[in-house]
Order: sequence, then C-alpha cells, then structure tokens
Amino acid sequence: MAIRVYSEWYTFRIMKKYILALDQGTTSSRAIVFDQEGTIQSVAQKEFQQIFPKPGWVEHDPNDIWASQAGVAAEAISKIGINGKYLSAIGITNQRETTLVWDRETSQPVYNAIVWQDRRTSSYCDELKAQGLAETIKQKTGLFIDAYFSASKIKWILDNVEGARTKAEQGKLAFGTVDTWLTWKLTNGKVHVTDVTNASRTMIFNIHTLSWDKELLKIFNIPENMLPEVRSCSEVYGETGTTLFASKVPIAGIAGDQQAALFGQACFEPGMIKNTYGTGCFIVANIGTKPVMTKDLLTTIGWKIGNETIYAVEGSIFIGGAIIQWLRDGLGLFTSSAEVEKLAQRVEDSDGVYLVPALSGLGAPHWDPYARGMMIGLTRGTTKAHISRAALDAITFDVKSITDCILEETGIQFKELRVDGGASVNNMLMQLQADVMDRIVVRPKITETTALGAAYLAGLAVGYWNNVNEIQKYWQEDKRFTPGIGREKQQKQYRTWQRAVERSKGWANEE
Repeated sequence: MAIRVYSEWYTFRIMKKYILALDQGTTSSRAIVFDQEGTIQSVAQKEFQQIFPKPGWVEHDPNDIWASQAGVAAEAISKIGINGKYLSAIGITNQRETTLVWDRETSQPVYNAIVWQDRRTSSYCDELKAQGLAETIKQKTGLFIDAYFSASKIKWILDNVEGARTKAEQGKLAFGTVDTWLTWKLTNGKVHVTDVTNASRTMIFNIHTLSWDKELLKIFNIPENMLPEVRSCSEVYGETGTTLFASKVPIAGIAGDQQAALFGQACFEPGMIKNTYGTGCFIVANIGTKPVMTKDLLTTIGWKIGNETIYAVEGSIFIGGAIIQWLRDGLGLFTSSAEVEKLAQRVEDSDGVYLVPALSGLGAPHWDPYARGMMIGLTRGTTKAHISRAALDAITFDVKSITDCILEETGIQFKELRVDGGASVNNMLMQLQADVMDRIVVRPKITETTALGAAYLAGLAVGYWNNVNEIQKYWQEDKRFTPGIGREKQQKQYRTWQRAVERSKGWANEE
C-alpha cells in the first residue's frame, strides 16, 4: 500500500511543470526552481573565483561563470527528481554592467569579464566629463558618466587586448553582459541577444528610442557589429542546445538583477517602490511608461513586455548590510550579524552617536567618491549597543535619503516600501525604516525576488502564467511595519545625521 501511495505521489509530482530561474551574481551563481504558485521547490548555489589583478580592478573568468551556472542548473532540477522535459521555460537574471567580449567562431573570451565594481576606466570617464559630454550621455541613457557602466569597459578591452579592435571591426567579436553570455552558451552560439534592462546599463543605449545610439558608439569608438540584438524582457529568445538538458527548453525571460527584483516584488503600478537590503541597498521605483530625467538618480528601464516599456528611477547605496559585517569583522563588536538586533535593543537610542557608512564613498543622492566613513558623537558612556543602534539607524537614514530624493525629483507619492534581501529579516531595522520614512514597510513571504522576477518573465512568455494580474495574486505579505510612536524621534535624528554626512564629504580629496 505504501509503495502505491508513493508511486502515485511521484507520478503527480513529475507531471507538474516548473520554471527554472538562473540567478548569476557577483560572487556566486544560483539556480532556483519555482512552481506555478511562485513557490521555491529547489535551490542550488556555487561560488566562483574573484580576480583582482591590480588595486581597483575586478575580473571574473567567463568560463567560470558559465561552468558554475550550468552546474547549479543541473543540480537544482536533479534535487527534485526532474529533467528538462518538465521545465516550461528558463529565466535569466544577472549582475549588471559586467562586460564580456568573445570570439564569435570559437566562443572563447578574448579577456576576462570586467566586473561592474572595476574602476580601471575612471580616468577615461573623467576625460569624458571634461569634454562636456555628461549632459548628452545623461539625456540619452539616464546614467551618469562612470566606470561602473559597460561602455568604457568595452573600449578598454578593444584598446588593450592585442588584435581585439581589428577583429571587432571585422565582425569577429561579440560583446555581451552576463545575460548575453549565458544565452550564447545555452544555445551553442546561435543566439546573441540582450534585454532592454541590461542594455540600459551599458551607457551606449538610448532609453528613448530603445536602440543602440550611434553618437555614443562613436564617442566610445565601439563597432556596432559586436553588439547583441536588444529584445524585450519576456519572449522566447531561443532553446537550449547544450547537453545540459535531455530536451530543449525555451529561454524566455531576461532582466538585470534589480529590475528583476522590482518585477518579483509585483511593483506593477507607477509609484510602487522596492528596496533590496544586501551588501548595499538598491531602491528602485516604477515611474510608468515615460522616462523622467532626475538630477541625482539614475533613470533606467524597469522592464518591457510586448510593446509596453516600463521605466524606473534607481538610487544605489554602496554600503548597506556591509556596515554590519564591518562591525562584526572589522571591529569585532559581535560574532554573528544576527546579534546586532539584540545589541541595539538594549538601548533606547544611539545616545547621540551617528555613523556615516561611506566606506566606499557615497552613492546616490550625493555621488561623492571622496567621502569616507565617520562615527561621531562618542562619549565615555558609548557602548557597542549604541554603535550597533547607530549602524541600524544609518541604514534606514540612507534609504530615506533616496526615497526623499525620489519624492522630490519625480513627484511620486508612495504609500509603502516593499523590501527584500538578507537584512530585511531584521524586524527592528524594518520598524526603524517605517518610522523614519513615515511610510509602511512590507516584507513578502518569498524574499528571493530577483530569481522570482526572472521566473515570472519567462513564464509569462510561454503561457505558464497568463498575465501580471495572475502573478500579483501569488505575491504574499509576510509582515507589515507601520510607523509607530518612535517616528518623530527618528525623523529628528535623521536631520542630525544629515549634518554628519556633510562632514564626511570630500574627506579623501587631496585638494
């Protein structure tokens, strides 16, 4: 009898169809299998080598990226006893801006992937600013001139790898961000595409015309023939042609990681905002079907489905949860990150201690690479509990500075902030965030929103889900944090913290 019951359960299980999301990140590759309710059925993850050839340089081996991603894809589906035949589609989400160039004939990279964190082209970007090109590039791309984005990295490879520029001009080389590389490898070199979200982070893509911009290509001296075709975020780009799966599986969804998280959080209406609390914090707001150029934020593409393009504004905070890691590893205030909440709860407030987490300079809305971290207000009575509380406050203050900027520069009147990422499990942090913003903070049951967004985009393309209204039903709230009695105090402390931020600016500037 038991054998029969198990057999019936097993038959039912393998008859179900699933969506496989490939989540290729900066330090690891992950694969997650989702069912029709958006529930996680299986997860596999593998870290890969980080390469630092010189100070400020960060690279990855493209073949490591592919091998790790292929490995976890196979592992994730084998964990639940299925094969490719039971996958309706594959969705891809990825670290953005990271730049790869490879030989079209051999599929071999001509150089390592230059990672988004890499700063080797900073001086070249300074030259572009000196030439007065900042406004042209901002108006066309929604981006600031910065080594963060792909264009200057492509130029560096063409200028510094022997023979690369000649081969590129002959049409023998291909450029791609990580999504393009994975799709190329999955299809055995038959498909060379990217999506609008990844293209919008290259600094050579016009977000108004949704095409590669010839004027920008001329500025960066990049041959157009090496660029991928730009497609929507939800359509069938091709089928797997590798030995990874026994049967062919449609590749049907692509989006950069933060845009995928916005979609996975079901932020489908203009004015809806999400924040991912990771190493940094990434606040992204849906601004609807028309791009809005802002002074201190990035304007980017949220997603494109069919003929409709949704735009977004984004504020990036370089140090978020990493400040907790620094207190743990750098100062040794506690042994595990989870302890910070318990420590902070021992005190009513930070007792006048303020922490500016500018360990890597200040991102939005300040954009000051010369700012440095600062702790101020210390007295003989200061304890590690006060410093822990100041760190949590600092994270929430940073996020408020972005949401205030979004409000001021776009007019968005948002009611709630949807949150995800590792630090979002800290209830005290989330309550402080609600208090200082005077807005509701909502944490979903499934916080793997980046992979979930890629899965949703792929599933929509193949009819696994019918529309975004169906997807919206599967988004479920885990916990809601409402502004409480501490909000006036938090907001007053925020104003004092802003004074500390001003004092941190320009600290490392030699002038």
